[in-house]
Amino acid sequence: MRDEAAKRVELVFSLFDANGNGVIDSGDFDLMAGRVLEAAAASDGGARAAIRAAFRRYWTTLASELDANGDGVITVDEFRPFVLDPERFGPTVAEFAEALSALGDPDGDGLIERPLFVSLMAAIGFAEANIHALFDAFGPDGEDRITVATWAAGIEDYYAPDMAGIPGDQLVAAGAV
Repeated sequence: MRDEAAKRVELVFSLFDANGNGVIDSGDFDLMAGRVLEAAAASDGGARAAIRAAFRRYWTTLASELDANGDGVITVDEFRPFVLDPERFGPTVAEFAEALSALGDPDGDGLIERPLFVSLMAAIGFAEANIHALFDAFGPDGEDRITVATWAAGIEDYYAPDMAGIPGDQLVAAGAV
């Protein structure tokens, strides 16, 4: 695993531990989903249901793949070596990427405006300066928008263990979390 990917793993664990108790459990995903849905007030019911389902699947996949001792929680030691495994998590990450990026496009024009992007990423727990750096790295157009496809691909790249020099690395730059 590349050093950049290792840093992304550590950040993701800290974000998934939404209640800050040092482990990941189903309640963390409920908490994070609630915050994201609050930030996506303008999204339609289908997009909201899709992100709820994606968060639920994310937890289910993590629990079935990583909860080595079956205690209903995932420790950082259980999480660290496996989460960036495309064979295990690729479909889950793809579903999440599609649902989250679609949530950022409530008007369905295929474009995500910076304010909503920032709100959604902040609801997940990323640091605002890093969110703006990520958005800038995605190369917004003259009206400060990125495409849904760009964000979805960026999410998938973030979870790839062999990727470096990607826009998502902005999220682990100094000041993240």
